[in-house]
Amino acid sequence: MNGSAKTQSTGHLHRLARVGDLPAIVTIYNETIPSRMVTADLEPVAVESRRAWFDDHHNPSRPLWVVEQDGVIAAWLSLSSFYGRPAYRCTAEVSVYVAKRSRHQGIASYLLQAAAAAAPQLGLHTLLACIFGHNEPSLGLFARCGYQQWGLLPGVATLDDVDRDLIILGLRTGPPAPC
Repeated sequence: MNGSAKTQSTGHLHRLARVGDLPAIVTIYNETIPSRMVTADLEPVAVESRRAWFDDHHNPSRPLWVVEQDGVIAAWLSLSSFYGRPAYRCTAEVSVYVAKRSRHQGIASYLLQAAAAAAPQLGLHTLLACIFGHNEPSLGLFARCGYQQWGLLPGVATLDDVDRDLIILGLRTGPPAPC
């Protein structure tokens, strides 16, 4: 999706991220770290450390989208390559982050639905999400968007001396046709 897209039902608008959005994207990401619910990073990350990740999303089939509210980035969604092997080229890992000030407004649901709808045009038939087992809000969000539990990695992350499970969720967005 090269331009922006808007749904009449939610009024949300997403567009491809621009390099000038990276500081806001990193700020939103860093907001989640202290909760120990969303990411395995334990300390805030620097904008410069995310440049290569950002550049990886210039691939048309692995976009990084942002949603703005009143000219300020409110949320972002990325589709990232899964496992880096050719047989997984039609599968992407989805990540979605919403700024504290913009949560509970349906933005994450909107972005997940937009990603599922765009997946076939992006050459994707499977979306995956890796979510900590104790992150019930995110597990509920993804379940409402049609994702199912496909895997469990028990105790693979240690956050503040507590072992945490990682749950792998999946959504088929189209037939497993040749990619």
